[in-house]
Amino acid sequence: MEALLDLAMLGGLVSALSYHVGLHGRMGVTRHALTLPPERRLPRPLKIAFASDFHAGRPTHPAIFADLFALIAAEQPDLLLLGGDYVTGPARHAAALCPGLAACRPPLGKFAVFGNHDLSTDDQLIARLFEAAGVTMLVNRAAALPAPFDTVSVCGMDDPWTGEPDGHATFAGAAATRILLVHAPDGLLMLEGHRFDVGFAGHTHGGQIALRDGTPIVMPQGPLSRPYYYGRFPVKHNGELIVSRGVGCSGIPVRINADPELVICTMQ
Repeated sequence: MEALLDLAMLGGLVSALSYHVGLHGRMGVTRHALTLPPERRLPRPLKIAFASDFHAGRPTHPAIFADLFALIAAEQPDLLLLGGDYVTGPARHAAALCPGLAACRPPLGKFAVFGNHDLSTDDQLIARLFEAAGVTMLVNRAAALPAPFDTVSVCGMDDPWTGEPDGHATFAGAAATRILLVHAPDGLLMLEGHRFDVGFAGHTHGGQIALRDGTPIVMPQGPLSRPYYYGRFPVKHNGELIVSRGVGCSGIPVRINADPELVICTMQ
């Protein structure tokens, strides 16, 4: 199957052509600002960068990753979060991301969760590659940020359907201010009553191919993929969820009306 797919994609020539004629979309920055309640006021604004759905491998030309990492370097975030689906196909493709990830040095750290594509291959190889690049993998656990943001925890949940999500474990020991990191919006179904202030998810690609108004034509599986297909959503009795269109291409090397993006969220 790998050999047949390589043949169909002409060994990467199709994705290269797609990128160079603009069919990967134009990488940009989408900004959000979040105001915390007075009792959880931070010592200064916290600048978070979020990127998801890289899909390194056959469908995505690696030049789009260079575009992303250039934006991260320009933004100089305090914290970098990664939302899964790092590869399409074999886990070894994740190595293409590692030089750029290693060069990112946000002072509060780099945290990641797995996506469904990662868990369908050698996820432990991806974990080893990422950890060598300074990225902390979170599988149903919370990590407190260093001072002066030690009242903030990143709570990373395993993929809702291909992983083993555990809401109680994800938030165990979390600090007062909680950032939820999960691959797919369906993670909202596995919270088990726990609270978060802001959540970040990917998986949907904004449809990857959408109408001119952004309405997706085809959506990935999952009951919340369509209602939470892209953008910022208040979650009833909870915080807000920000869903990114992601970076790379899945299936075919084409994005239409669903440009790749780096999400920048400032908590203040």
